[in-house]
Amino acid sequence: MTEGMPRKLPLHVVRERSRHGRVMFFFRIGKGKRTRLPDAYPSEEFEAAYKAALVGEPPPKRARSASPSDRLEWLVARFMESAVWAGTSPATRRQRELLYISAIKRANNPRFLDISKKHIQRAVDDRTSTPALAKNFLKSMRALFAWALRNDHVKVNPCDGVEPVKYKTDGFPTWTVDDVEAFCRNWPVGTKPRLAMELFLTSGLRRGDVHIAGKQHLRGNIFSMKTAKTGVEITVEFPRSLLDTIAATPTGDLHFMTRDDGKPFMSKESFGNWFSARCRDANVSKSAHGLRKLAATLAADDGASAHELMAHFGWLKVEQAETYTKKADRKRLGIKSSMRVSGQMQNIMPRTEMDGSGGKSENDINSKAS
Repeated sequence: MTEGMPRKLPLHVVRERSRHGRVMFFFRIGKGKRTRLPDAYPSEEFEAAYKAALVGEPPPKRARSASPSDRLEWLVARFMESAVWAGTSPATRRQRELLYISAIKRANNPRFLDISKKHIQRAVDDRTSTPALAKNFLKSMRALFAWALRNDHVKVNPCDGVEPVKYKTDGFPTWTVDDVEAFCRNWPVGTKPRLAMELFLTSGLRRGDVHIAGKQHLRGNIFSMKTAKTGVEITVEFPRSLLDTIAATPTGDLHFMTRDDGKPFMSKESFGNWFSARCRDANVSKSAHGLRKLAATLAADDGASAHELMAHFGWLKVEQAETYTKKADRKRLGIKSSMRVSGQMQNIMPRTEMDGSGGKSENDINSKAS
């Protein structure tokens, strides 16, 4: 099968994509009843549900963990059945599921009541070579045991008091104005990479939102959509230049961004990889997220408040916005302070100019003599 091509579906199964970009599968014969199938395709769970639908039986219940009820694997399985788990984003669920699977394997599926602060701290310290992984591991375990504590599975949260890995990083490098100019020279209006870049920069959306954004989110020049990561609805105004770029670029019915064959990208990862490759074609070694950071920087430098940035970029915490407003404030305050110093220096430093011979001017000598 050619890489990137969708897998052929079983008979009577259709693939649909929600407005949030989630891929779903349904079973339906003719105009009969639609039956929702598991999202994981292909998988044993999907195969079992499909066979049940073929003979008109209800889908089999998801098997509960076969692990003993005192083991970490059992606790994780119960957590993944909870409303707390369902309330997190698909990306967060996937990330944490992989971290839990790895932790269970590395610790040989221990009794969760035996897990102490010492064990969690050691697990965090063992991951110091990959600080981001250590940070996400601790966040995942805190979420698991906070839920377990509320539901009386444990009496204490072993993550309380655990010291996280301390590291400083600016994350994805921010685009510069020169990067944007270089990209535009390589990708003129009418090309799909140019449209993607302008969408990122103007909307401030993440790749997971841009790759499913379309004309259905646009009313005149006002763009509104609920972000996939945080569920926050953002509303921004598209300038005339971006509307002209959209009109000049081949797009899909429900997606601004499409592949060369006119079909939408299958995932945010495939879209992100495609855009990164187009950046390299323009000799710009940056990513889509760096454009989002440039947009936030430009807005903050122009005086946008923290709450304006939160509304624009869909942030839930004011601290995220203040990362940019504080930098902008420091620039403005630094310039203002330097102007104060310059003003004071004008009053205390005489502006005597040299006469060209390296000595004092005749006016200075005469003024002193008198």
